[in-house]
Amino acid sequence: MSSSFIPLHLLPTGSFGRIKELRAQDNLRRRMLDLGLISNTLVESLRRSPSGDPTAYQIRGAVIALRSEEAANIFVELV
Repeated sequence: MSSSFIPLHLLPTGSFGRIKELRAQDNLRRRMLDLGLISNTLVESLRRSPSGDPTAYQIRGAVIALRSEEAANIFVELV
């Protein structure tokens, strides 16, 4: 993994990232793949909840909320 990749939960609000690696296992991995979180997919960090978790992301035309612990398993390259 390149040092230029960051976990999705660290992607600044309003920024774009391209998915490069998915480290989740088992049911969580299946759920993420079903949501369209596959390699080279463009993701935009839209906004964080008032408490800071979860964060809303724009992925393939849909808005999806992910908790930090889930998003930490997705590594993106800043675009």
